[in-house]
Amino acid sequence: MIRIAIVGTGGISHAHIKAYMQFPERCKIVALVDIIPGKAQQVKEQYGLDAEVFLDHHEILEKDIDLVDVCTPPFVHAEISINALRSGKNVVCEKPMAASLEECDAMLKARDESGKKLSIIAQNRFRLPVRNLKALLDNGMAGKVRHVTVNSLWFRGHSYYDLWWRGTWEKEGGGCTLNHAVHHIDMLGWMMGTPEKVTSVLANTGHDNAEVEDLSVSIAEYPGALAVVTASVVDHGEDQALIFQCEKAKIAFPYSVFASQPQPNGFPLAEPDESFAKQAEEFLASLPPVPYEMHTGQLENVLHALETDSAPAITGEDGRRTIELITAIYKAGSSHQAVTLPIPPEDPFYTVEGIRGTVPHFYEKTTSVESQDGSLSFGNFKKGEK
Repeated sequence: MIRIAIVGTGGISHAHIKAYMQFPERCKIVALVDIIPGKAQQVKEQYGLDAEVFLDHHEILEKDIDLVDVCTPPFVHAEISINALRSGKNVVCEKPMAASLEECDAMLKARDESGKKLSIIAQNRFRLPVRNLKALLDNGMAGKVRHVTVNSLWFRGHSYYDLWWRGTWEKEGGGCTLNHAVHHIDMLGWMMGTPEKVTSVLANTGHDNAEVEDLSVSIAEYPGALAVVTASVVDHGEDQALIFQCEKAKIAFPYSVFASQPQPNGFPLAEPDESFAKQAEEFLASLPPVPYEMHTGQLENVLHALETDSAPAITGEDGRRTIELITAIYKAGSSHQAVTLPIPPEDPFYTVEGIRGTVPHFYEKTTSVESQDGSLSFGNFKKGEK
């Protein structure tokens, strides 16, 4: 039985708790931690958990716990993860992995020195249509990738940044690029790897109660391909997409394929080449099922890794790669210059202090509330899913 502590009992923790509760024969939540008095107790009662309640994560470091699940705001991800690893506990940490590459590397060092496991949440990799898109790309039937469109488009009202930890570089670590597009940037890195160069523009167009950006547009340069990445919390409808234009066809999430047929003059025929769509359908039908999706899928994989002493599907290195691309976007958007990757330790943007000392403050945070009413949403992914 894997004994679990949840650190941070805010909105995202509920997805984790519900996932673990699907496997009562394999794991048990034995501790809940939150710095706001009464909050962890409320969650304990909400789910009927047989768990101890604590105000400080240091209080659980000597407890009999196998897995620490970090669901706090980003600015303490590294501290809590490192302390847990050094105390001999495995860690799963919510996205984004940390606020800087320096912190990511410190987390990886703590993992290696402790011999424990570290997984970073990237739950969309466990969605069936995302798995299918990755499989089609890896199969190579569409040929080489030439152009990628990444639309990480979300909508958050003005009050979103009133919550106490949001809207500042110090506590949130960034805006929509870090905390929303992290999902799509992770998928881009999973499918394409790390780009060679990044250019970017950052803006705050609709949230004058936040220091951070609410819109960014970036171009990532790969050998033989460009990826255009838009991160936004000002887009009504949240029409999110990953579109890969390849040599032989377009393949996309939400699921769609299209293979143009060129005429002798190079112009396309009006109708697509249906043989590619059929080939793609047959290939996808041959793939194994996905038994659990989203957080349930990833956390089940973490449980399996602990049970079998194997590596989790999503590692600390995966989380770091995503942070490196996001860091490059912030550096390019702040300096108005193209940024070459990788980012070395001597770069100011390698550290939290260097980032905070350089990035633009679009506005100052004007309101700070302890909690807000309303449910969480995870984006408009449903349209066209397959």
